[in-house]
Amino acid sequence: MDRLFGFDKVSAHPDNFELLTTVTDNVQLTIIESILKGAKIPYFSKDRGSGSAVKVIAGYSLFGADIFVMKDDIEKARELIRPLSEEELEAIANAEDGEDSEEL
Repeated sequence: MDRLFGFDKVSAHPDNFELLTTVTDNVQLTIIESILKGAKIPYFSKDRGSGSAVKVIAGYSLFGADIFVMKDDIEKARELIRPLSEEELEAIANAEDGEDSEEL
């Protein structure tokens, strides 16, 4: 079915851009867009399949969206959106705990 509607292919995009990721809902899209804006990384997103038409009718796309960044920025963007490891999360939690206890 995905192949029939073109969902198995990356959306058409300019040659100087590369696919960063495909998101499945508006929350993911908003979070990643916010991260990229904060890092001043140029990007654009494009709904998959007939997602644009569905978004007009339903307010969101059921088919997901592809997010593209310039090829020169792809590694930086991937690093920014990668999931944190358990160790990194623990280090962040410990740092926040340390900051709180210093303020008291």
